[in-house]
Amino acid sequence: MGATTGAQVIVDTLVAEGIDTVFGYPGGTVIDLFDALYDATDKIRVIEPTHEQHGCHAADGYARATGKTGVVIATSGPGATNLVTGIATAYLDSVPLVAITGNVSNKMIGTDAFQELDITGVTLPITKHNYFVRDANRLQEVLREAFELANTGRRGPVLVDVPSDVQKAVVEEGPLTPAPIPSPLRASEADLMAAAEAINRARRPFVYFGGGALASGASQEIVDLAHKIGAPMGCSLMGISAIPTDTPGFLGMEGMHGHYASTKAMYESDCLIALGARFNDRSTGDRTKYAPSGKVVHVDVDSSEFSKSLEDMVEVRSDVRTFLQDVIQYVEPNTHEDWLRHVRELRAQERGYADYREGLTPKNVMEAINAIRPEDVPVVTDVGQHQMWAAQFLRFTKPRTFVTSGGLGTMGFGMGAANGVALATGGPSILVTGDGSFEMDMAEMITAADHGIPVIIVLLNNGVLGMVRQMQSLFKRQRYAMTTLRHRGLDFCEVARGMGARATRVSTPEELTQALQDALLAQADEKGAGPRLIEVPIDEDEFVTPVLRIGASMDELIVNMDDVRSRMGR
Repeated sequence: MGATTGAQVIVDTLVAEGIDTVFGYPGGTVIDLFDALYDATDKIRVIEPTHEQHGCHAADGYARATGKTGVVIATSGPGATNLVTGIATAYLDSVPLVAITGNVSNKMIGTDAFQELDITGVTLPITKHNYFVRDANRLQEVLREAFELANTGRRGPVLVDVPSDVQKAVVEEGPLTPAPIPSPLRASEADLMAAAEAINRARRPFVYFGGGALASGASQEIVDLAHKIGAPMGCSLMGISAIPTDTPGFLGMEGMHGHYASTKAMYESDCLIALGARFNDRSTGDRTKYAPSGKVVHVDVDSSEFSKSLEDMVEVRSDVRTFLQDVIQYVEPNTHEDWLRHVRELRAQERGYADYREGLTPKNVMEAINAIRPEDVPVVTDVGQHQMWAAQFLRFTKPRTFVTSGGLGTMGFGMGAANGVALATGGPSILVTGDGSFEMDMAEMITAADHGIPVIIVLLNNGVLGMVRQMQSLFKRQRYAMTTLRHRGLDFCEVARGMGARATRVSTPEELTQALQDALLAQADEKGAGPRLIEVPIDEDEFVTPVLRIGASMDELIVNMDDVRSRMGR
């Protein structure tokens, strides 16, 4: 290919990998890289966030919405450390991401030079792998390997740290070929037979799927298996949108704040078929009491998850989709009529716990979004009560249309991710957020306004840190230590307008519906594209139910507001 600079090698490799958008914040040790990107604007769009963390979340959102690898660039020192929360968020949720950081020149390493930092050491526990590239001749090889690793097996973030002199160095560039697409991992015949045997013996099977099922594209295969064996289905937070919400037999998200029927059915099953899901404590509660009579058939590409939290009876290392395609021939058709009758009774109980109040209740806010949102418009959330209400009540028909921070639970994830999702899909995204989270990331409205990114922000404002306050209400005798925000007197609509966004505050369900309609109509017009804030006031004592005390077992679920009031002595 000829002689070129290390910085140009980075740009050329990104182009070869099919990367059309990067999120980056310039600085002294990446000035050469950004100079090379300046000449490549016809191939790569560069989005500059207000903060490197939000840029990392944007790259994350871009990856989740498309399945492609997200790319974020930052300078050394504080620029690199500002990526840490974003990288950890991607790591816990298995999102393919390549983070490229600059560093001081090789000769300055170890001298405590200005903005020198060992970012590879800092990020070692939260990346699949990271690289410090001392030799410019290895740069192309390392970058290609980074993209391959980010997408191999259990996907995740990889960091490449490049000293400034390596970016300046003149090197011979080799042939530009993208990293190979790895073949899906297939289960052995013995593992398939063991899994099928456990499933065929079950009387109360339950299919539980998570982010790994979504990543593998196993939507139809999940439904085919469940319907063949007569099993209800539930999912983790990360599995939402993998199959349509209205699929017969699908009970929704389970766990601490999941649907009652899904949580109870999973807890009572005698064969738990876990597909690309880890057993997070929010899903199981007290693990010593979980599934005492059940067998766990655990399917995952990452064998380190096996028997890590629960004792698996059958462990199958495989891509979820290929496993389902292969095992279906070995499982016997069944109806499990008694089990499904019991599950229908659980669903009837759940309907009895539902909130049928009128007004701007959390459920009604989500139903208003359901009524207006086109099926291909993705929903992004921040973290907190609003996240759980969105997970419980929003309806989805297409995969990758629900984007949220699950494993790390990152407040401040939403606005950056919503920007990335909208840029990835070429259409609007809807951000559901709360006032606590939004105060951490609302500066990204500047980025959205600057680039005309169509993000519709539905802000549920209760004036408090709702999820923590809820726990204080139930378990700390209503001692609301540092969870009240209302005294700040922040006018979100005025702040939004000052950042270049349009904003409105609603007070009735009818006003909310009209505001959503207006926002979607405006985003269809390029002149009206950009961030639009809809502030929705809700009561500070709105609770997410079901709820479980941290560390309690699933048979201690607090299922509705009558239970809540009883716990609070009201």
